Amino acid sequence: MITPDTKDWTWVLERPCAECEFDASAFARERVGSMIRSNAAAWLTVLERPGVAQRPSHTVWSPLEYACHVRDVFRIYDERLRAMLTEDDPQYANWDQDATAIDDRYAEQNPRRVAVDLEAGAVLLAHRFDTVAGEQWTRPGSRSDGAHFTIESFARYLIHDPIHHLHDVEVG
Repeated sequence: MITPDTKDWTWVLERPCAECEFDASAFARERVGSMIRSNAAAWLTVLERPGVAQRPSHTVWSPLEYACHVRDVFRIYDERLRAMLTEDDPQYANWDQDATAIDDRYAEQNPRRVAVDLEAGAVLLAHRFDTVAGEQWTRPGSRSDGAHFTIESFARYLIHDPIHHLHDVEVG
């Protein structure tokens, strides 16, 4: 699974994804807020599907589980972006999304509640990206595994994840 804390992450910025075909270099960085909003709207439709909690196989997340993950991506990345905007070169811990999926029982969550929380998280994150301007795009931050970002690379890296997972549930 492609996840926000995959160790070798730089390929996302260097070439289109072989699976979802998203090209993180092909949009103006200022569009990330609107891209987050559009992606969240698509997830709301996914969460209304019958059988949303059904896994296509025992090793592949259900659309509900992917939506829970995207909801949490929006929340965690909003916290990280806030830190990058307000602190000097903050370091944030890696996130074990697989452990979170188990601990938070993604498969058992209520799709309507997930939809509300996903949309709320998207709105906050999108708004925070909408406020980034000028030199702020170069502000640094890093993960505890040594991955270094600027707000611009962070934005481009981030947006691939929900887009890729939407692709997963649309083709799965």
